[in-house]
Amino acid sequence: MIATAAAAALLGGASVRAEEVRQVLPGGQAPLQPAELTRERKPAQPAALAAGKAPDESEVQRFCSNIADAARDRRYALQAEELKQLQAGIDERMKALEAKRAEYEEWLKRREVFLARAEDGVVKIYAGMKPDAAAERLAMVNAELAAAILMKLDSRKAGVILNEMDQKAAATLTGIMASAARRVDPS
Repeated sequence: MIATAAAAALLGGASVRAEEVRQVLPGGQAPLQPAELTRERKPAQPAALAAGKAPDESEVQRFCSNIADAARDRRYALQAEELKQLQAGIDERMKALEAKRAEYEEWLKRREVFLARAEDGVVKIYAGMKPDAAAERLAMVNAELAAAILMKLDSRKAGVILNEMDQKAAATLTGIMASAARRVDPS
């Protein structure tokens, strides 16, 4: 159809109107006949605009003042809803943080109980050892740990172990125990 209309226009010199030439894609709908085509209707306009006049400033001000309260109320409602959503998110995060805090506190309590039991066990081990063997083992351990163990031992047993130790090691441990026993930090 397009090819014949274009050929007729070129050969015959007749003019072809753009409305008469329509392209139809394969498998598409057949073109509508001119009688079936209708123009879209424009939305209804205020009388001033339909007549071609610009709206009066007083009309614009009245319109704005009429919808100002409703617009403000809607804006406040949207902001209030957004704040509620944000508060709900914060509440969820607070609950999660509280649960984590409780979990960490429980873990810390179990750790402290374990350390206290382990410390008591280590002290009992050294209390049951012969003084010369305990002195030899404590000389190889970190000085602060050795001093802590000696402080937990019975004073007679700790004295015998210190007596069996090297003089330098015994002096170091005694200095650590004395500084630990002070009530005020010397620094």
